[in-house]
Amino acid sequence: MSILSLYLAGCQQKHNAHTAFYYWKTTFRLDQQQKELLNKTSDNRLFLHFFDVTWNEQLHEAIPNGVIDIRTPIQQLKVSPVVYITNQTFQNMKVKDSDSLAFKVNKLLNQLVAAQHINYTLVQIDCDWTVGTREKYFSFLKAFKRFNGKQLQATIRLHQIKYPERTGVPPVDKGLLMFYNMGKISAGLNASNSIYNKEDAAAYTGSLTNYRLPLDVALPAFSWAIQIRGAEVVQLYGKIGLADLAAAQNFEPINKGIGKIAENVFIYKSRKSFYIKGIYIKKDDLFKLETMDAGSINQAAAQLTQKLSPLENRNIIYYELSSISTSSLYEKDIRKITAHF
Repeated sequence: MSILSLYLAGCQQKHNAHTAFYYWKTTFRLDQQQKELLNKTSDNRLFLHFFDVTWNEQLHEAIPNGVIDIRTPIQQLKVSPVVYITNQTFQNMKVKDSDSLAFKVNKLLNQLVAAQHINYTLVQIDCDWTVGTREKYFSFLKAFKRFNGKQLQATIRLHQIKYPERTGVPPVDKGLLMFYNMGKISAGLNASNSIYNKEDAAAYTGSLTNYRLPLDVALPAFSWAIQIRGAEVVQLYGKIGLADLAAAQNFEPINKGIGKIAENVFIYKSRKSFYIKGIYIKKDDLFKLETMDAGSINQAAAQLTQKLSPLENRNIIYYELSSISTSSLYEKDIRKITAHF
């Protein structure tokens, strides 16, 4: 083999990335398709959201919320627990309370995993911290690491990648880059897909090379619907999907007179006032459905790997498994996307 061939082979070498999935619903229950996808593509690697930590205004303290209710046997899965902590929690607490909060979070987490006989090696903390909460959050992470003793991972948003000198780099073993939710949620019918679009992503990817943590990657495998009334955003819903909006008795597709619709964006108009899944829909409300298909996730992966520093045994985590049954993402798609890394 020539020197040039050896060089090219080295440049094209993959780094043994592992597929995994998030599961974020409060009740853990898998259907057969989800079980098979988890087993065949990720060797049963699952990042499971166990509970939230929120700030209670009445009690003036942080409390657990949305604790997982496990209905599907989980012992055969390779589980990494995830705990989400609101930024408001750190806004309201004092730095001196970091140790106490870390102790309580670790205690509850280990009670939950022990009840399910789960052995884990990594725990992930998810928090969209800010400059103002940086000191308290980082103090919490240091204390949690002392109490827990396992490998510790923190989620990293794109703005935290771009401005590390302001937001800081969390004191953890590794980060998890959330490569989605990068655009502005807008009532504009021609606006780019806010889950992922190449143009918005490009504003952040240039900062990846110099980031001071090894990074796993989370990719979007979900959709959401933006309810619009009178050119204003009413709410964002993850539980309203294409099957709901395609019901002809309730909605009609709108694609004329609004210019070019962004990629993987679909507009529907309500025919009448009614309720769906506990949500009030007013006649003439617009719903902008933003989706991610296999092609757009593959594009995101290809764009990301142009700037991402190499890493052996990187986890590529798809958000999220409970959404997969209604999507067009299959085993072959997952394998193709993960292969970029």
